[in-house]
Amino acid sequence: MSNLLLVGAGGAIGSMARYLIGLWTLQRFGPGFPWGTLGVNITGSFLIGLLAELIMRKFGASADMRLFLITGVLGGYTTFSAFSLDAITLFERGDTILAITYIAASVVLSILAVFAGLALMRAMV
Repeated sequence: MSNLLLVGAGGAIGSMARYLIGLWTLQRFGPGFPWGTLGVNITGSFLIGLLAELIMRKFGASADMRLFLITGVLGGYTTFSAFSLDAITLFERGDTILAITYIAASVVLSILAVFAGLALMRAMV
């Protein structure tokens, strides 16, 4: 199976899981706080740590398995998990300044990008 199909199939599963969790938390807790997003980001980060260790180090799983589960399923579930793993990898390599820069840039620039996108569309509409 091609890498693209593995990632796409996994991504579909992860995206559907994220959607269902969002619906469930909205029904349970209401719209006052983004509990679904918070829950998905936390569980996705936990799962990527768990799977990265199990798949890569303990089981020596194939590249196909890593693509399907980590890039696909968890990538579709939450990209925050990939961000978290990248940050930890930089710290573990000893690149503390680079890790902090990556974290700060990711958070600040992503929020600014949302503001920019909103402002652009609001100006056009």
